[in-house]
Amino acid sequence: MKTKLFITGSSGFIGFHVAKRYLDKGCKVCGFDSMNSYYDVKLKKSRLKILKKYKNFSFTKGNLENQKILNNSINKFKPSIIIHLAAQAGVRYSIENPKVYLNSNILGTFHVIESAKKFKVKHLIIGSSSSVYGANKKFPFQEIDKTDSQISFYAATKKSIESLAHSYSSLWKMPITILRFFTVYGPWGRPDMAYFKFTKNILNGKKIDVYNKGKMYRDYTYIDDIVDGIFRLTNKIPKLNSSKKYKNDSLSHVAPIRILNIGNTKKVLLSNFINTIEKIVGKKANKKFLPMQKGDVYSTLSDTKLLSRITGYNPKTKYQDGIMKFLNWYLDYYN
Repeated sequence: MKTKLFITGSSGFIGFHVAKRYLDKGCKVCGFDSMNSYYDVKLKKSRLKILKKYKNFSFTKGNLENQKILNNSINKFKPSIIIHLAAQAGVRYSIENPKVYLNSNILGTFHVIESAKKFKVKHLIIGSSSSVYGANKKFPFQEIDKTDSQISFYAATKKSIESLAHSYSSLWKMPITILRFFTVYGPWGRPDMAYFKFTKNILNGKKIDVYNKGKMYRDYTYIDDIVDGIFRLTNKIPKLNSSKKYKNDSLSHVAPIRILNIGNTKKVLLSNFINTIEKIVGKKANKKFLPMQKGDVYSTLSDTKLLSRITGYNPKTKYQDGIMKFLNWYLDYYN
């Protein structure tokens, strides 16, 4: 595969791993990232440094809110595929700073979709989130489930970009795939995520905040499984008026756009996840039990049958193995 890919958020957690996989396969990749300071910029620079070692990698620093910089970069590189992974992440931060999410997630994604239309890319892949399922009580979550009950502003921005993408796909017959990620974790992860903070505080003998007494479930998905799913999707381009070959297919009848869950299909109790970290590092956590946070959900669980039927996707990493790999990376990176 010698595809040319333009990847937004290439210095971010998922974007870095996705870019690296394509580069390892000999593809040409142009990364685009704002390198903002939402979390430690040193970590982003370390990821970028690794990508810059590849001769097939080029990079543009810029904000998606600036359409001109984005268009110039895409026009110069001329990709056949755009993978849009840049976003302002984090449920809690969206409560404190909603306008940042409005600009980055909605306006930024609008500009990416506009650029994809302008330069006629063959396939636009957009990162969404399991948080769009909000307060849904039916498990596991399926792509055809109603998603009208978001309980965080972050989730609302993700749902909004799904609607924007559908309208563009319908109007201009743009092939778009939307991926709903389920709690991604692993090496080079985001320091604001719970597993990262648990590890740091347990190792340093500090308290960890445990919400709802650890009685919450998450569909933890290891980063390599996420990357494998995206890689398999590259040339699986949604086609207009395709017959519904699969049960529960989210493929629109009026637009070549498809929504796909990408998760591990197993829910893990938060307290068990913490216990695993404790066991591996050989230290007990000093737990501070707190009530559920605003905007948080009790449980997530993915149904990925559709993605599996289309691509053969099969997540292989047990969460205990994934935590071990993360901890090995963490101890090495932070000495």
